Amino acid sequence: MGQGLWRVARSQQLQHQGYSGQSYLTREHGRRIATNNVSNTSHRKQAQGGIDIYHLLKTRKSKEQEGFINLEMLPPELSFTILSYLNATDLCLASCVWQDLANDELLWQGLCKSTWGHCSIYNKNPPLGFSFRKLYMQLDEGSLTFNANPDEGVNYFMSKGILDDSPKEIAKFIFCTRTLNWKKLRIYLDERRDVLDDLVTLHNFRNQFLPNALREFFRHIHAPEERGEYLETLITKFSHRFCACNPDLMRELGLSPDAVYVLCYSLILLSIDLTSPHVKNKMSKREFIRNTRRAAQNISEDFVGHLYDNIYLIGHVAA
Repeated sequence: MGQGLWRVARSQQLQHQGYSGQSYLTREHGRRIATNNVSNTSHRKQAQGGIDIYHLLKTRKSKEQEGFINLEMLPPELSFTILSYLNATDLCLASCVWQDLANDELLWQGLCKSTWGHCSIYNKNPPLGFSFRKLYMQLDEGSLTFNANPDEGVNYFMSKGILDDSPKEIAKFIFCTRTLNWKKLRIYLDERRDVLDDLVTLHNFRNQFLPNALREFFRHIHAPEERGEYLETLITKFSHRFCACNPDLMRELGLSPDAVYVLCYSLILLSIDLTSPHVKNKMSKREFIRNTRRAAQNISEDFVGHLYDNIYLIGHVAA
């Protein structure tokens, strides 16, 4: 009896103070709505300077259940930026979903020029029915053919109108392409000395330290694994090109192409000596200076010492 009276009194007290269950839920619901409105207003204020970000967030919420963002609902500039990070395979897969976006010529043009920096067809009026997506497939096919047989690969590029039949154009293509097999490329350049000559002239060694210039040279034109006539030819061509790019330095140091040739051979031998695990007694700096100045007497001791330090700290010039 007393417990029942207490419950009735407590219920009347809550109703009097406005804390009934229904009233509390109503006010709590209103509070949450107000909080959401403030949150949405805050998000929109943050997005005033970048409507693309707000649009992206809005699209993401609407597409959450699908697991990906529909690029067609984004601004075209943002969609193309996202697709530009894809490689050719992924871009082909993306075209199955977003055909108009992923087949855009600018995207495939960027892929072509980022992989094959120079082609003769880039500087010509495109033929009827030309597309950069088709050109990418042809360039990829030609590169695979070159890596199997260099002569057939070059002939393929010429037959498709991608390259002109000119040593200079072939040299530019090789210089700006990194997908060619270096072993096949070395064989091709050994047979095509006219292309090799034009390839050497594309290098600019101005104001470069001799070992660094030699490393750059051998990154484009790989040195043979053994000494021979081809290695001598490469070093000779490099020496003349290095002197042509640095005439003032050559006069200041009193160096000639023949002296640079001797230095290059010394640097290659020193690289082998310092990096080979089979050589137990490494050449010292004093020994290198003495041996090098014995072969080229006009070279200063300080300059030769700097050459040794470069190989010792950075490593092989023809790795």
